[in-house]
Amino acid sequence: MDSHLTGLPLDHVAIAVRSFADTLPLLERLTGSTASPPERVEAQGVEVCFVGRVELIRPLDGSSGVARFIDRRGPGLHHVAYRVGDVGAAMTALAAEGCEFTSAAPMTGAGGHRIAFVHPRSTGGLLVELVERH
Repeated sequence: MDSHLTGLPLDHVAIAVRSFADTLPLLERLTGSTASPPERVEAQGVEVCFVGRVELIRPLDGSSGVARFIDRRGPGLHHVAYRVGDVGAAMTALAAEGCEFTSAAPMTGAGGHRIAFVHPRSTGGLLVELVERH
């Protein structure tokens, strides 16, 4: 395995929700933190906000992947994200080890960061996001 992909720091954990109001008040109370303002990520059909390292993701309409996820599984844990220095290089290294991705190239995620998702087929069922923060 590529040594640059060992010991990666946790970036965040994402929870799919139908409404921020369903979960946000409890997370703010438990953490004592105020959520970030909601941010629309049109390319993924979602709106997101963060409370510390917890990301709440809400579908903008019924056609997004997150909407399909909620329809199939209900609200709950959606993905775990790890921080990488170069998402493209991480994709190349993991692809060489047989990992599949949900897209052929990095995408732009919340905050304008470059991201990629390792397909759950490659991880035993867990959606893993790679995040390159600027």
